Parts: sequence; C-alpha cells; structure tokens
Amino acid sequence: MKRIPENLEHEITDGKESIRIEFKAAQGRDGQGQIPKDVYETVCAFSNRDGGNIYLGVDDTGNVLGLSDVNLTKMTKEFITTIQSGNKLMPALYLDIAPYWIDDKIILHIYVPNSSQVHRMNGRIIFDRHGDADIDITNNTNLVQQMYARKQVEYTENKIYPYVEITDFRADLTDFVRKSSTNVKGEHNLANQSDLQVLKSLSMYKKDYANGIAGFTLASILLFGKDDVIRSVLPYFALDIVVKIKDVDRYDDRLRISTNLIDSYSQMMAFIAKHINQPFYLRQDKRIEIRDVLFRELIVNMLVHREYSNPFVSRITITATSIQFENANKPMHPGKIRRGDIWPYPKNPNIARVFHLIGLVEELGSGVSKIFEFAPILLGAEPLIDNEDQFTVKLPITPERLNNLSNAQHFFIDNGHNLNADNMLQTKKVEIDPFIPNYQSKIITYLSEHDSIDRSTVETLLNVKQAQAIRYLKQLISANILRKVGGGPSTRYVLIQR
Repeated sequence: MKRIPENLEHEITDGKESIRIEFKAAQGRDGQGQIPKDVYETVCAFSNRDGGNIYLGVDDTGNVLGLSDVNLTKMTKEFITTIQSGNKLMPALYLDIAPYWIDDKIILHIYVPNSSQVHRMNGRIIFDRHGDADIDITNNTNLVQQMYARKQVEYTENKIYPYVEITDFRADLTDFVRKSSTNVKGEHNLANQSDLQVLKSLSMYKKDYANGIAGFTLASILLFGKDDVIRSVLPYFALDIVVKIKDVDRYDDRLRISTNLIDSYSQMMAFIAKHINQPFYLRQDKRIEIRDVLFRELIVNMLVHREYSNPFVSRITITATSIQFENANKPMHPGKIRRGDIWPYPKNPNIARVFHLIGLVEELGSGVSKIFEFAPILLGAEPLIDNEDQFTVKLPITPERLNNLSNAQHFFIDNGHNLNADNMLQTKKVEIDPFIPNYQSKIITYLSEHDSIDRSTVETLLNVKQAQAIRYLKQLISANILRKVGGGPSTRYVLIQR
C-alpha cells in the first residue's frame, strides 16, 4: 500500500471541504469501516459539476480517523460493484477507490472526474455541487437545463452529427467492444444488444435538450466510424510517428494514421515495437514487459485526452536522445505534472470508458505513475510532462539506454564495447530490478553472458546444495523466465527471449 501523494495530503491537512473536496468518516456502526450511503450523492454531484476528490476515513474538519484493514476489500468491492452496476447511478460510472497511508492510518480515496453526461441517482434524482454541499436540483428546470447546456459546451466529444447513420460505423469494431465488455461479475454487459443499442449504452447517441437535435456523437465516429466518415467529419485528424536516429534532417521511418482510435492504438503500438526493444525485466518473480506497459499508457493518453476540436497533428518523435509526445490539449489545471501527481481528469470520458471496457485504461491515476516508474528503467531518465495547450511528454534517453532503440545499432554498448549490427541482434538485453531476490539476479546476470546454465553451475554460483539449486530453477521456470532444455545429466536452462 502506498503513502498518499503530496497533493492529496495537502487537501486533507487544509481541513476544508469545497466544491471539489469531500470528507466522509465512513466508520460504520462497528467502527471497522463502511461505505456511507450518501457517498453516492457526492459522486453524482461531482460528476455533474467539476469532479473532485472524496476521502473515506476523514471527518468533516479534515481529522484523519482511519479505517480498519479488515473491511477494506469489502468496502472497495461494494463501491465498485454499486457504481458500475447502472442501478445506483445512471449512466453508470467507472471509478476506482484506492487505499493510502497517512499519519500511520489507512484511508480510501475516490477520484471523480467531471463527466460529459448528466447523471441521475436511482434513475431519477439529479445532484449538483454547490460549495461543500450536494444539492438535489431535479425539480429546478432552469438549473437542469443549464447543466445539460454546460456539458454540451465542455466536451467536444459530445458534438452531435444528426445525419450520421448506423451504416456509417464498422460492425466489427462494435462487435469487438461488445465481446470485451464485462462487469465485475464477469458477465458481458452488452451481450445480445444490437449495434445501435451498444452505441446508445456507451453514450454515443445523444439528444441536445436545448434545441431538440439528436444523433450520434463525435466520440462514436472517432471510435467506430468508417475512415471516410472520419475524414469527412474531421479532415485534419491525424497521428504522426517519426523516427529520426540516423537521418535527422528527414527521417528513418514514419507512420501517419487517420483511422478510428481503436485501430490507431494497435498500429501505433506495432510501430513502437518495431523501433523500441523489449528488454528483459524482472520484478519480484514476475516478468514485466516494460516497453508495452510504458507506451500503452502514453499512447492511450494521447488518444483519450486529445482535444479533437484542435487541428494540431498529434505527434511522436523518436531520436537518439529522447522520445517526445505532443498532443492537442484543453488543460483544466495547466502546469507541470510531477511524480506522485494524479493524472488530470479524462478530457473525453466517453472515449475513456470504451478504452476501459477493452482493457486499455485501468485505475484512474495509474497511468502517470507507470510512466514515471518505467521510463527511467527503459530509457534511463525521469520523464518531463507539461500540461499546457499542447500536452507534451519528453522521455530523455541516456547513453546507457540507447541499446533499447532497435534502430540505433551503432550506439549499442556491451561492457564498454561498441557492437555492430550483427552481434547486436544476439545480445541479451537484461534489466534487473534491485529488489528481486539475489539468487535470481545472479542467475540472470550469468545468462546475460552465457548461452545456458546447468544445475551444478547454479550450485557453485550461489553456494547452495543440489535441492536448493533445483528449487530456484523451478521457480524461474514457473515465472516464465527460464526454459528447460534436454534431459538427464545434459539438462540445461536458457533465458526465454521475447
């Protein structure tokens, strides 16, 4: 469990509830912790207004009461199940609840983004946030109309195209999302729904209550539309990846995309895999594909958080000294994003929801932490993130990590010696987490310099007996790190290359 980020801790120590901050004691009758019933009113109000942070285990004055760890799992499951069911809040929300340490006590934090939709509790009641209070505005026609009008203006993804028809969408993409969508019980939420019902369930079809116009939204076109429809609606939309390692004046390779966001993600990841190596990386008995994790977060962020009314071409530039992401943006809180900060709210929540359903968006705020965690491991330096009119992420590359660029063969370094393209391809790229068990790091280091290892060598290397050496080797095989080759006295073990 992590210590609470500094910016969240400041909100608690200030001790003041506001339009974006809510404290809930959440102690329950037995004092062990319980989800309070009125938390869903706050979630509804926050999502309808500007979003905000809810802290469970903190009283109204900011005093940290804490929660018993006995009920944490139960509370978390109850909240996620309720919020995603569509019964308590309509439309359903996809939020996460995270435990943190503060003052040697455990609290739960819920981040609620400003939604692009108007949400109702129990299918009827509309809550809005005013100051530090959740207000029922259901019967106030003027306030409800103002809320709908505000949502329409705030989010470009909600722009309605009344002449777009269901035949303008790709049925295979709708079917892919239909099959991917599962609820917390593992059931398919969208099973047996028609394509039109799927799009409506995902809030891709809306009615503007100010003028009576109804139709499919920009989000639906970007996610599911045919290429010619996307070009007609957004003729300037493009994603550009340029590699400039050898030919810095022009480029070594380039990918320019103007297709739906789901296919765009797949094509961009494939291009990145072509030019960025996947080093061997082990953490606590588990192998982590750090390239895929890092660039998944960066590319999904580029697609989900982009301001699509801006004609700026989203771009990734790969050079020998850095990898830079540039994206059109409409920042809510401009400035630099630092390690430990929570990722800004989704600029396009409906697009984000679809990426969540297909398994590419995880818990809120986890993306930025993974970027800060894995960029230094893969590329050698801390990332630089600016949340301005252009959202930029710069990943500096140190000389020691240039070997992770597959296009930079002449920069490869192995024990201080430059390698040529031929022997570069045979080099094992090994990154070892400093916290993994010592026996694993010794075996992996040995295999980075040798083709294989046998049991007797492991005994000598680790100064252990035969039974212990066999146990270590079996653990590495179970972790999908080593592969057994041969049998009997000639048995050897080799690294599994990816």
